[in-house]
Amino acid sequence: MQIPSAILTLVIGMVLALGGLWIGQNINLLPIDASANAPIYDELFKVLFTIGSILFIGIVGLLVFSLIRFRRRNGQIGDGVAIEGNLPLEIFWTAVPAVVVLFVGLYSYDIYDRMGGMVPLAHDHMGEAHEQQIWGGISSGSIESAAATNVLPVEVTAMQFAFLFHYPEGDITSGELHVPADRPITLRMEAKDVIHAFWVPEFRLKQDVIPGQPTQLSFTPTRTGRYPIVCAELCGPYHGGMRSTVVVESPEDWDSWYRDNAKAAPEDETLTIANA
Repeated sequence: MQIPSAILTLVIGMVLALGGLWIGQNINLLPIDASANAPIYDELFKVLFTIGSILFIGIVGLLVFSLIRFRRRNGQIGDGVAIEGNLPLEIFWTAVPAVVVLFVGLYSYDIYDRMGGMVPLAHDHMGEAHEQQIWGGISSGSIESAAATNVLPVEVTAMQFAFLFHYPEGDITSGELHVPADRPITLRMEAKDVIHAFWVPEFRLKQDVIPGQPTQLSFTPTRTGRYPIVCAELCGPYHGGMRSTVVVESPEDWDSWYRDNAKAAPEDETLTIANA
C-alpha cells in the first residue's frame, strides 16, 4: 500500500519540527551566561538555532533524496524532464520564507527592546536625565545621586591597544574591570584614537567605542568569575592582543578590593579649620 504524498509530507514536516525543537532546546553552543540580560539573548539564539536546524536538516535531506532518487540511470542521456508551472509549490516556497523572516524580525525587535536597545532612540530625554543623574553628581563632588540608585559608574577608555577603567567615586584606575555581582553597572566609554569595541561573550554584550562620541553601556553581572574583554573592532596591527578581563566578585570581596585601591578622601574642611 502506497502512502499518500500529502500524509508523508505532513509526517516528515512534524519529524523535522520536533527534531529542530529538540536540538534548539538541548544543544547549547554559547558560553556560560554571567549577566542579567544574557538569558534574554539566549532565548533568541534558541529560536534561531531551532529554525536553522529545521531548515538545514530539511534542505540537506531533500538534496540527498534528490541525488539518489533522480540520479542518472544507465544509458540515460541529457537532463530530466523540465517541469514548469507548479503554482502551489511556488506559493509555498515564497510564503514560508516570508513568514519565517517576518517572525524572526519581529521577535528580534522584541528581544532588542527588552535588552534596552531602543531606549536611547525613543526616550532620549530620559536617557540624558539618567546619565546626568549618575555622572553629574560625581563630577560635582556629590555621589549621593548615584548611590541612591545603587548604580556603579565606571569610565572606560579604549586606546591602541588596551582598555583602562576609572572609578570616579574612589578615583581608581585599573587595567581590569572589577565589579560586584548583582549590582547594576554603567560604563561610560570613549576611544582616544580609532573605533574599538567592548565585547564580553559571557555577558552577551558588545558595544562600539567611538572617538569623540561617548557611548554608554549598562548591565548587571550575576555570576562571579573572570571573563575576557575582547576588542571586536579591527583597530590596528595588534588588534588581536587588545584584551582585558572583567572580574565579577561577591559584594564583600569587591568592597575589600575597593577599599584597598581607593584613594583617601580629603579631610572634612570644618575639621581642618577646627584643628588649625
